[in-house]
Amino acid sequence: MLEGLPPHKPTHSMRLAADESSAQAMVELLGEFFDPAETAVAAFEAPDGRWHLEVYFSSAPDEAAILNLLRPIVGDAVDGAVFAPIEVKDWVRASLEGLKPVRAGRFLVHGSHDRAVVRANDIAVEIDAALAFGTGHHGTTLGCLLELVAELKRGRPRHVLDVGTGTGILAIAAARALHRPVVAGDIDPVAVAVARANARLNGARDHVRLYAAPGVQHHFAARKGHYDLVFANILARPLRLLAPSLRKVLAPQGTLVLSGLLIRDVPGVVSAYASQGLALVRRAEREGWATLVLRRGGAAPRPRR
Repeated sequence: MLEGLPPHKPTHSMRLAADESSAQAMVELLGEFFDPAETAVAAFEAPDGRWHLEVYFSSAPDEAAILNLLRPIVGDAVDGAVFAPIEVKDWVRASLEGLKPVRAGRFLVHGSHDRAVVRANDIAVEIDAALAFGTGHHGTTLGCLLELVAELKRGRPRHVLDVGTGTGILAIAAARALHRPVVAGDIDPVAVAVARANARLNGARDHVRLYAAPGVQHHFAARKGHYDLVFANILARPLRLLAPSLRKVLAPQGTLVLSGLLIRDVPGVVSAYASQGLALVRRAEREGWATLVLRRGGAAPRPRR
C-alpha cells in the first residue's frame, strides 16, 4: 500500500519494522499528516512475514517529531526506526524492477521490458519508471481498472473524467478502449507531466486532455452534468471534500468510481456522497484498499447504446 505521490527527487527516507495492523495505521496517519506532494508513505510485507513502513521525504525530516507522532501506535518499537539520506536516483524505476504485467480484462499494464508478452487482442498500456504513483500493481489502481472493464460491458461511456490521474493509467486505458477524448487532471504538475509523456508513449496523446489543478477546478473538468464515467483514485479526506463537485459534474445516469480508501475510510466516504444523492452500488476490496462504485439513487441505469 502507498499513500501520496512519490516526492520529486526525495532526499531522505525512514524505515521501521512493524506488524501489519500497525503498519497500516501508520500509513494512514502519516498520509493524513504530511503533504502527499512532499512525502510518500508505503507499507509492505517482507519474505519473513514482517511488515515494514517506508517513508520518503523531499527534504530532511524532523526525526523527533515523527517518532513522537508514531509512538502511540507502536510504543517503544518506534525507536528502531532508521532515518537515512538517499542518493539521487529514479526510485520509482528501482521499485518497478521485477514487477510482472498486470491484467484486468483485455487491459494489460506492463513495462517496456515486457512488450513481448502483449497479445494481439490486448489493450496494452505501457507504464515505465516515472515520478508519479500508478503502475497498475497497487490495489487501488487495479480496482479502478477492473471497474472500467465492468463499465465497458454495460456500454460505451461518451465522456470520461479521471481526477487525480497520477501516471495517467486510467485515462490512457479508457482512451485506448473508447477511441474518444478523456479528460484527466492532477493537483501535482509533476504527475501531469508524467501522464502526458505516458499518453504520448501509448499513442493516446490526442485523446487524453490533461490539466493541473485541484479536483475539478479547471474548465476542462468543471462541466455540470457532463461526465457519464468519473474516476477519483486519491485519498479519503480529499474524496470527502470533493463530493459536491464530483456530483455536480456527473451526468444524471453517470457512474462514479472512487478508490484510494482504506477499509476503515469507507463509511465516512459513503456518507459524504449519500448526502449528495449518490448511493453505493458496489464495493470491492483488494490488499486492504476499497474501490466504490456509486450512482444517483443507486439504481442501475439503462444500458448505454
